[in-house]
Amino acid sequence: MTKLIKTINEMKKISKSLKLQNKKIGFVPTMGYLHKGHLSLVECSKKENDITVVSIFVNPTQFGENEDFDKYPRDLERDLKLCEDAGVDYVFAPRASEMYPEGYSTYVIMETLTDKLCGKYRPGHFKGVLTVVNKLFNIVQPDNAYFGEKDYQQLIIIKKMVEDLNMNVNVVGCPIVREEDGLAMSSRNKYLSEEERKSALSLSKALFLAKELFEKGETNPQKLKEEMKKLILSYPLVKEIQYIEIVDPITLEEKQKVEKGDRVLLAVFVGDTRLIDNIKL
Repeated sequence: MTKLIKTINEMKKISKSLKLQNKKIGFVPTMGYLHKGHLSLVECSKKENDITVVSIFVNPTQFGENEDFDKYPRDLERDLKLCEDAGVDYVFAPRASEMYPEGYSTYVIMETLTDKLCGKYRPGHFKGVLTVVNKLFNIVQPDNAYFGEKDYQQLIIIKKMVEDLNMNVNVVGCPIVREEDGLAMSSRNKYLSEEERKSALSLSKALFLAKELFEKGETNPQKLKEEMKKLILSYPLVKEIQYIEIVDPITLEEKQKVEKGDRVLLAVFVGDTRLIDNIKL
């Protein structure tokens, strides 16, 4: 039976009690509107821990002005049912006023890694992500925390924060879960019309093309990016390619010559919906 927790104090009490029982806690932080990608993280957690906690919190501090905070999909009842079916032990779903009470003024800022890729186009986004993840780690006290590789930059940044701040949690990256046609699963896919959904396939198709060309011997990042761009722009409802970058998998620095293990990341607007995806070469 999944238990819903809404306050920080209650969640901390439960975590403390579990620790005293030497239970290993696995944690899956989410913004809700769960899909198979989230549930694959739950599956990983259940295999490796005694207890699995999922947080559901649409974090206001990681949304910029004119972003989709107000319309971000929310359905707690649906999410609780999915968590129940997946065997989650606790769902932590605090209100914004619980996480950021009046007078709240402390944030986590990273001086590298956050100024490129998504961070370049979403100023303040990663400040909000790092702050909320730090808070959630302090509240839930997990042994292991699970994040999807779809948000690859976020995963690398959280690993760096944990390392830099000597945090006692193991951050685990889990593979991207895709629809049968290749589209990376995302809560924001809900925004897409049927026609936009078809154009959204341009992201994964471009990534698979880059991988194929690299495996055939192409190591010039510009050539790979040009071919990807051509393919993406051939789809009718693609509004804008925000970025396509081929980067070192740890430092996120752009590569002059592509090597095995490098990461191709992109962000594309299909209609008004911003979608991200990536692939390992």
